Amino acid sequence: MTSAQELVAVFDDDGTPRPGAPRGLVREQGLWHACATILVRSLDGGRVYVHQRTDTKDVYPGLYDCWAGGVLADGEDPAECAERELAEELGVRGVPLTPSFTARFVDPPIRYLAHVYEARTDGPFTHQPEEVAAGWWMTLDDLVEKVDDPDWPVVPDGRALFHQWLARQEA
Repeated sequence: MTSAQELVAVFDDDGTPRPGAPRGLVREQGLWHACATILVRSLDGGRVYVHQRTDTKDVYPGLYDCWAGGVLADGEDPAECAERELAEELGVRGVPLTPSFTARFVDPPIRYLAHVYEARTDGPFTHQPEEVAAGWWMTLDDLVEKVDDPDWPVVPDGRALFHQWLARQEA
């Protein structure tokens, strides 16, 4: 089965679950779906793990991202998805995930509900070569500066979610 054929959890505009749909159809028709996304911070909380997406990604190829994550499979729990995605993309397993918030993101045709988590670890990291071209640590202050720079090539959803995460930290 190709990734375009994988069944993704989809929802009505009001959040009511619908039968799953193939990932390709979700992308093509801009169906509401859900994802789990994880901000990986160092154990001391001062650094964030950032990565560059591969040029072969179907969404936002080659851009930088401070979130690991992906879409929920049909019938999958958000926490299970977060654990799976963290293990697949960065090779991180067995690290506690702290739920942070949920938020809608829209960048037509992309429309999804993000289940946002935070993980604390100092690694090690093993990148999934199909998704992650390179990864490195940034201090939280440096990441704030980069994300605030409209010319920094960061994924739009990552920028939006980071601003929401940061606002919650400052509240």
